[in-house]
Formats: sequence, C-alpha cells, structure tokens
Amino acid sequence: MKELEEKLEYRFKNKALLENALTHSSYANENRGNSFPSNERLEFLGDSVLGFVTAKHLYSVTPTLPEGKMTRLRAELVCEQSLHAVAEELELGRYLLMGHGEEKNGGRTRASILADAVEAIIAAMFLDGGIEVPESFIKRMILSPESIEAHHAADYKTELQELIQKKSGQVLTYIPAGESGPDHNKTFSAYVSLNGKVIGEGTGRTKKEAEQAAACVALKKLSK
Repeated sequence: MKELEEKLEYRFKNKALLENALTHSSYANENRGNSFPSNERLEFLGDSVLGFVTAKHLYSVTPTLPEGKMTRLRAELVCEQSLHAVAEELELGRYLLMGHGEEKNGGRTRASILADAVEAIIAAMFLDGGIEVPESFIKRMILSPESIEAHHAADYKTELQELIQKKSGQVLTYIPAGESGPDHNKTFSAYVSLNGKVIGEGTGRTKKEAEQAAACVALKKLSK
C-alpha cells in the first residue's frame, strides 16, 4: 500500500478508502462475511470527479474551443484506453484485491478492470483529501499539455473539413511532399490544398501526422 501511495504521490489519511478502491467485485463476492465492499460505488463517484476536473481544465486551457469540440476532447482524454495507460504506469494490477476465478481469467491485466480501478482511486482521493488531491493527480497523469495537444491534433483534419464545408464547391486535398531520415526515424512532409492552392504544410513521424500538422497550419491561416 505504501508503495502505491508513493506512485500516487499522496498519503491517505484513511487507508480503508484506498483498500476499498482496490477491491474488485470478485474479491468482495468471495469474502462476503468479511464486509469487503467492492470498488463499484467509488468508481461511480470517480467517473464524475474525473469528468468535472477534465471539463474545468479544458475550459481554462482551450479558451477558443467550442462546446462540441471540448466535449469530444474530454471524452478522448478520459476514455478506457487513457485510464488503462495510467493504470499500467502505476502497475495497478499488482495491488488489486481480486477473486481467484477472475485472477485466473487474466483480470489483473484486463483494461476495463484497471480503468475502473483508476476511477475508484480518484474518488477515494476526493473523499480523503478534497477536490484538490484528485485534481493534482488527474492533471499530472491524464491532462498533461502533451496529452491534450496529441488528442486535439488528431482532430485538426476534421476541423478543417468542417470549416471549408461552410461554402459549397470547396475541394480539399492532401499531397505527400517527401520523406527524410533513416528508416527507423523518418520524417514525412505533406501539403494541404484548397481548390488547388496550397494553404498549409506540415511534417510528422508518419504520413498521417504530417497531414494533421498541415491541417493545423491551414486552420490558423484561414481563421485569421
């Protein structure tokens, strides 16, 4: 428990809250006589805390982003895949209290179980120390500037497409512009043109990243 608290960068005043957050329903069912509650109620609360903190943070750091795109970005940042990555970084599977059957079936590495446990821990932090505690954890583990930029970048092409579709007869085209570097570390370039006129150029580690970078440049140019 102490080892996990060090990874969480938080020392619980009420250790039972952390233990509850780590208790999978399979363990609770196998130990009903010992009053071990599962982490499902904490998971429910943690989902709301995570959503609130993420919404609040995005509202602050993306002042020009409209509501619909903030909603989409929030969903991507707090999805199961994202929470699973956090759980793996914490090696959370090692600390879960889990029933024998679930453990034999690979429960300690199952993405859904690990993601749920992250939400339960967020709730336990909130109950133990107030909103500032999970807020600090969420910003550090989930809402880093790099993570927000990566998820936002994945939508530049969609944003550009939506922008030009406001006028009929617009033709958007992505054009490869070459590659450089060794095979293990290539850099790709791409242009994006509107009705045959280049409006953006970008580079990236893959062709898709280069296109996204080009779309980002085009968006900034067209938004001026």
